Amino acid sequence: MTCGAIAAALEGIVKRLALALALALGSAGLQAAGIPAGLWQTFDPDTGTARSLVSLVYVDGALTGRIEQLLDGTRVDSTCGACRDERANQPLLGMAIIRNARQDPKDSTVWAGGDILEVRSGKVFKARLRLLEDGRHLEVRGYSGPLHRTQVWVRAGETP
Repeated sequence: MTCGAIAAALEGIVKRLALALALALGSAGLQAAGIPAGLWQTFDPDTGTARSLVSLVYVDGALTGRIEQLLDGTRVDSTCGACRDERANQPLLGMAIIRNARQDPKDSTVWAGGDILEVRSGKVFKARLRLLEDGRHLEVRGYSGPLHRTQVWVRAGETP
């Protein structure tokens, strides 16, 4: 291996390490600011088994949550047959299930004002998210008027 090839390989390694460090520090900074960005594990409300991994992304002051991985045996090519909006018959993987949630100016642990999709029924509800336990758990509530359903999601890599 030539000196140039070694230098190029080392440069690639350094760039990857710098990117990983920047992502880790950025994620830690977002958590410290009460922003629940990151990868979250969801659970079936009836059985308690892991259902999916959802990535929450913070862009322009709002959170969007997309399904990144299906864990419950659902086929990866499954679509949202029950959806009635633009997500009808679209693939579940990559689908935005939380849209436009914004931080409450009175309580930095609460995110609301957006909507959440219940994939099984295709219904869209108002969303309210609240960080729990130092950012390791996220209370996710979908509601319409006085009716609501609440789940607790766990940050990926944490113990439920």
